[in-house]
Amino acid sequence: MVVVSGSADRTPGLFSGRDRAVIAAASMSMLLVQMDWFALNLMLPVIARDFRTPTTDLQWLVSGYMLTLGALMIVGGRAADVHGRRRVIVLGLTGFALVSVVCSAAQNVAWLTAGRVVQGATAALIFPVAVAVVTSHFRDDRQGRAVGMVLAFSAIGTALGPFVGGAFAEHVSWRAVFLLNVPICAAAVLLMLRCVAESRDEEAVRGLDLPGALALAVGLTAFMLAVDQGAHWGWGSAATVTCFVAGAALLWLFVVVERRTAEPLLDLSLLRNGPFMTVTMAGTVSNVVYCLVAVLSALYLQQARGLSPFGSGLVFLALSAGAGSASYWSGHLARRWRPEALMATGLLLSGTGLFALTWADPLALYTVVFAVVGVGLGLGWALTNVATQSYVSAGRLAAASGLVLTSLVLWGAVAVAVAATVLEVVSGSAARAASDGPAIEVVLRAAAALALMGAALLVPLVRSHGEARAGQPADGDVGTTPQVR
Repeated sequence: MVVVSGSADRTPGLFSGRDRAVIAAASMSMLLVQMDWFALNLMLPVIARDFRTPTTDLQWLVSGYMLTLGALMIVGGRAADVHGRRRVIVLGLTGFALVSVVCSAAQNVAWLTAGRVVQGATAALIFPVAVAVVTSHFRDDRQGRAVGMVLAFSAIGTALGPFVGGAFAEHVSWRAVFLLNVPICAAAVLLMLRCVAESRDEEAVRGLDLPGALALAVGLTAFMLAVDQGAHWGWGSAATVTCFVAGAALLWLFVVVERRTAEPLLDLSLLRNGPFMTVTMAGTVSNVVYCLVAVLSALYLQQARGLSPFGSGLVFLALSAGAGSASYWSGHLARRWRPEALMATGLLLSGTGLFALTWADPLALYTVVFAVVGVGLGLGWALTNVATQSYVSAGRLAAASGLVLTSLVLWGAVAVAVAATVLEVVSGSAARAASDGPAIEVVLRAAAALALMGAALLVPLVRSHGEARAGQPADGDVGTTPQVR
């Protein structure tokens, strides 16, 4: 039983002023998280110059944020169901604003990195809850349109992020980008408190799997620290080996905890569902490639090709617009074609486009190919949740969605950490790695190959659905193909 706001007794099909305020509050929350992440990528070279450090040493500003977001996202969603969605998202928005102020005042890399890690934890109280606030408010046929509007603002945040980050970094200050979060958080909090009724799942289990979340987060951190610092410490050094062993032990402990707890953070039994895991891995590959392209292309455009942060932001609009438009239209396309086929097409398009991107010299051509890569990547990860839901029972949809989102975010964080180390190794120098165009292109070609392998993963599923469709009667009334819910 869910406590709702009474929105359902409004005139069907129309949004009242309060309804629009609820949508606006959730939309600003989603826009905030997306815009902040994508804005940072264009600021990395500027931050590196200010702190006199190699840009590749700043990868923790990206991966640390994603690590805590991914590890705590399910905890945030469950806390909202238990303690109240409005309460949790207001807490997350308030924390996000406060930590943004702390980040803006950072005096060194350690300070800023710690701030970003905490900011990821506050984002975990926003990102999975914003849509839940809307779905609990709208309990009629307007729910789909309301959620669509919120997700559209998420796509707008993706598109605006690089432009805002580049413009502020060049014409104002990278610190001002963090301060920009404060008024957005304040406006969203005000609307939440004034217009959103509290809602919770009265049947939700009260326990939160904090031991599991802690084991997962610390285990991945130890592993990523070993990858990041292995070249400096020595791959056979006691510190590197200790981090690898500790990471492996904590990840094993996470599996043990998940098997024994009554309410696990992740439903590990889903790992035995072959088609579900195949689609999840393919979607994760798409998101990993997106993260690598977003970070490495930001370095390439500014430090290898010499573009200004603002100019790089303009070029990045092509990638963001391509991904955002593909995300928006993916739901419509999935009504006509199997999502697995669309995902495979997207991965094939992004892999091929990314190979072409590494040889595209004229900036105009680079920008066009960049947009094509964005379209492919947008299709790849946007449809992951849709495709996986068709392979699980109705009672496990939430658990499946949580596993998918966690996989996408956490492996994206790991990929950024690994890519920074690989880039330094290929370049041969941490100091010049971020400006070494050929080295960046080598890593991007590896990402392109990864995208093509992701497409290949889906081929057996696409073929099996094609064969099943061919074996159906002409009227299509009988068949075994799973239906997308």
